[in-house]
Amino acid sequence: MANILEVIQQILSTPSILVGLMAFLGLILQKKPIEDIIKGTIKTVVGFIIIGAGADFIVRSLNYFGVLFNFAFGVQGVVPNNEAIVSLALVDYANATALIMAFGMIANIVIARFSNAKYIFLTGHHTLYMACLIAVVLTVGGLEGTALVIAGSLILGFTMAIFPALVQSTMVKITGDKDLAFGHFGTVGYWLSARIGHLVGKGSKSTEEMNFPKSLSFLRDTTVAIGLTMMLIFFVVTGLASVKTGFNPIMVADQNWVLFAIIQSLSFAGGVYVVLAGVRLLIGEIVPAFRGISEKLVPNAKPALDCPVVFPYAPNAVLIGFLFSFVGGIVGLAILAMINVSYPVALILPGVIPHFFCGATAGVFGNAEGGRRGAILGAFTQGLLITFLPAILMPVLGTLGFASTTFSDADFTVVGIVLGNIANFIRGNGLLAVCVGIFLLPIVVGLFQKKEKN
Repeated sequence: MANILEVIQQILSTPSILVGLMAFLGLILQKKPIEDIIKGTIKTVVGFIIIGAGADFIVRSLNYFGVLFNFAFGVQGVVPNNEAIVSLALVDYANATALIMAFGMIANIVIARFSNAKYIFLTGHHTLYMACLIAVVLTVGGLEGTALVIAGSLILGFTMAIFPALVQSTMVKITGDKDLAFGHFGTVGYWLSARIGHLVGKGSKSTEEMNFPKSLSFLRDTTVAIGLTMMLIFFVVTGLASVKTGFNPIMVADQNWVLFAIIQSLSFAGGVYVVLAGVRLLIGEIVPAFRGISEKLVPNAKPALDCPVVFPYAPNAVLIGFLFSFVGGIVGLAILAMINVSYPVALILPGVIPHFFCGATAGVFGNAEGGRRGAILGAFTQGLLITFLPAILMPVLGTLGFASTTFSDADFTVVGIVLGNIANFIRGNGLLAVCVGIFLLPIVVGLFQKKEKN
């Protein structure tokens, strides 16, 4: 049984396989010829693999950058990293996480079928992370066994359907496509960025309309602009680290620090280029394939895809969002340090990986609603958000709250904080009943709205 659960967990947490299965199902339901089914399924999987390959390049460069930044500026504290905290949690919560994930995906389909939240969440690794978070928080709240799996699955299904709905109106503005949705558990930050953009962005031009002098026209090329910007940042941070006492050449992969800075910055730019190519290939296949699911299983269903899906629509906003989110993280760390003088709080370091992926996405959402000002202020606020929320989350994680890492993206922390505080007051079967009520809420609302229309 344990081996079966492990296989299920691996399949459902592998985004390329999960999305490929959904494309395969959609094409079969449309009764497409076998050659179209094979082509569509393979190209969908390849698209996701390409995105993952590009992300690996980006993450590798950012890991180096994070170590160098912390060393150069002598910063110590908690590093938010979803993969790290989940790997620790799975030691004790692996079975509960796998079951919650599997049944949570079914719960997502049920909500999409019987409510107005017609979104099928397809970002498999984020589904795994959220399932793990929910398993931890509900266990701390006193649930175990079957009750834990039922409650956790219902809450997971609820988050998988509701969070995409939160930003769908802005998603349509970004993509111009009503059949495509957004599925990444940093949605609260992106929604906030969009709202800030709407408030401050009147008359602000899009980040994609930036005017360059003729001599700088090469900066219109996204790959060149990202490469040069990251090269400048790497030169500053790596240069400062290299002259500091205690510097270890391993930090720059035993290379000359100048050469290292050049290679890593251009590797980062290459990673972004690969991600954008993968997104274009994926969108070209998954949306048409998904019509089969929409027509047969869940009327008007929309595939909710990972955050890089929005990157090709505003590449300049991607870079601006990353930079200003990171600045927000530094400012947030300074504020936490001041608070820590009088009241003990966790010092959340600006993890460059969440600040890139979440900050870049916040920049795109802020730009869609408020141009350059929206991208800058929205991403900066998102950076503050993913600094303060992880600090608030840590006390509700039980023994995991004492780890040197924690969940990073906004939705994990919001769900954990809300669910954890509910569990402080309502425990056991009462907590199970609350989870059932939360799951049924969008379905009941949808039924009432349908009745009013009739």
